[in-house]
Amino acid sequence: MPESGLRRGHTGLVRPRVLVVDDEIGVRRALERGLTAEGMDVVCAADGPSGLRAALTGSFDVVLLDIMLPGLSGYRVLQHMRAEQVDTPVLLVSAKDGEVDQADGLDLGADGYLVKPFSFMVLVAQVRAVLRRGASAEAAAQLKVGELVIDRAGREVRWAGETVALSPREFAVLEVLASRAGAVVTKDELLRTVWGDELAATRNAVEVYVGYLRRKLDAVGAGDVVRTIRGHGYMASSPELDAALRR
Repeated sequence: MPESGLRRGHTGLVRPRVLVVDDEIGVRRALERGLTAEGMDVVCAADGPSGLRAALTGSFDVVLLDIMLPGLSGYRVLQHMRAEQVDTPVLLVSAKDGEVDQADGLDLGADGYLVKPFSFMVLVAQVRAVLRRGASAEAAAQLKVGELVIDRAGREVRWAGETVALSPREFAVLEVLASRAGAVVTKDELLRTVWGDELAATRNAVEVYVGYLRRKLDAVGAGDVVRTIRGHGYMASSPELDAALRR
């Protein structure tokens, strides 16, 4: 993996997306600054239930999960993730350095365990290691935004169990938005990842296909999933995800 942290996915060159779940605002801000400087997209949640709602979208490449969290412990968040078949790599973070604590976390499906206070260089190395291990399985992941489920492997979309028929280009646009659920994706980013090097494509093409996509989503009751953020771009989200990521 390049030192910048960038990886090449099936939709083009993208920044690894990291979910930080920690109730200490100082820790969240420090990790957000540091990991962003390492070329990663960082989203933060401040408690267990919020972290779980964000993690269940499947839109993150790795989760940094504190064990001692209000509302729901990191252990329980991890347990719920694995029960829901969300296989996003998880690095547990804790002030406890006992062998039993580490074994419990690994038995629940964690991919690593960091003891506070930890070296930021070691944390970045572990994040990059799990990103490398998870890269081959990325295309098989499911993305979830509310009741909208995107099956990357099967190239299928379902809303509340009902299949949504999309063209390959519409699917690609939705996939990019859902893979960054809760974050704004600019028209230029969509142009690069969906259209690649097609010189004939313009920002207007992005607007047209987002319009096509919205009409099909609206027809099944999912019209609020894809939103326009005026002056910035587009975002896929749900009321639950909005609440989870509100800081």
